[in-house]
Amino acid sequence: MKTVDSYNFSGKRALIRVDFNVPLKDGEVADDTRIRAALPTIQYLLGENAAVILCSHLGRPKGEVKPEFSLRPVADYLSTLLKKQVAYADDCIGPVAENAARDLQPDEVLLLENTRFHAGEKKNDPEMAKQLASLADLYVNDAFGTAHRAHASTEGVAQYLPAAAGYLLEKEIRYLGEAIADPDHPFVAILGGAKVSDKIGVIRNLLGKADQVLIGGGMANTFFKAQGYPVGDSLVEDEVLDTARELLEVGGQKLRLPVDVVIADRFDAEAEQKVMGMGPVPDSWRILDIGPESVDIFGKVIAEARLIVWNGPMGVFEIPQFAKGTFGVAKAVADSDATSIIGGGDSVAAIKWAGLAGQVTHISTGGGASLEMLEGKELPGLAALQDKV
Repeated sequence: MKTVDSYNFSGKRALIRVDFNVPLKDGEVADDTRIRAALPTIQYLLGENAAVILCSHLGRPKGEVKPEFSLRPVADYLSTLLKKQVAYADDCIGPVAENAARDLQPDEVLLLENTRFHAGEKKNDPEMAKQLASLADLYVNDAFGTAHRAHASTEGVAQYLPAAAGYLLEKEIRYLGEAIADPDHPFVAILGGAKVSDKIGVIRNLLGKADQVLIGGGMANTFFKAQGYPVGDSLVEDEVLDTARELLEVGGQKLRLPVDVVIADRFDAEAEQKVMGMGPVPDSWRILDIGPESVDIFGKVIAEARLIVWNGPMGVFEIPQFAKGTFGVAKAVADSDATSIIGGGDSVAAIKWAGLAGQVTHISTGGGASLEMLEGKELPGLAALQDKV
């Protein structure tokens, strides 16, 4: 697909779809990770003498104007990062947006209001896509976090303008996409989080590509029950037990489950807890983390890897008593010599909490998008750019 390096932006208006879906607290940006991730593309286009128009969604306003989801605080925050005033339009289409875009000069930045204030965004309404396209000469998608959505600002607008991938999107494709398409071996996938159902397709796809698939988190409980172990009050998805049995059979020695776990008598920081090897979990107790022997075994597998993809924590890491498994795996990943790719909000949060974010190769900005890429699905936002070649 074409990238921003493929076009001459001088004197042109560039519409960039960014992912500014950031948490706000008391009307201010609480976490600027996604904003900072978009800066390289924005600054490059400003350096190329382009007039930069930014669009994004924030939250789930469900097609209605809701002030708590306004991007105005983001415009103010971006002004401080860029050290220049970022203009703001309180709509993303219509006369307000059109006038603001028309008045924008090269080396200036305009942030449009939340695209999801219009129902046409999620419906991928062609009319809304055309109106967005009318604001600019070129379109750049730099929002990997929404690349799995066929929305007006991600897929639709690319049908009406010359289109390219921004640097962030290009980086995500290079690491995640190429890792899945042509992985280095040994390739170790680490999958955690609460639900097997969210990652059935991912597990199936990775079992055909990875050398080892390490399973932790709440999703491991469903596999334990599928093997016949009583799991007490642990989180389990009974509706996918048959699927879990099938994956265990297909995966064979590739699919690795924890050999010991940390259990507690309640979901609480003050709960009584103990480590046990795999066997029947007592009634009213629940599995909340993988155990130290599992961390050691997983760590040895990770140390041999040349490529690591990690999506999902190993336990309830938000509670310190049940964070040792996740942080142990995080340290093993950080200490390895492999190319290491971290995807998914919780595992990204865990690697940051562990203070190891600077020791991994790539931290993905897209939760759902990274999962769908790991599953081998086509992402509409990327396909729209590929059609331009």
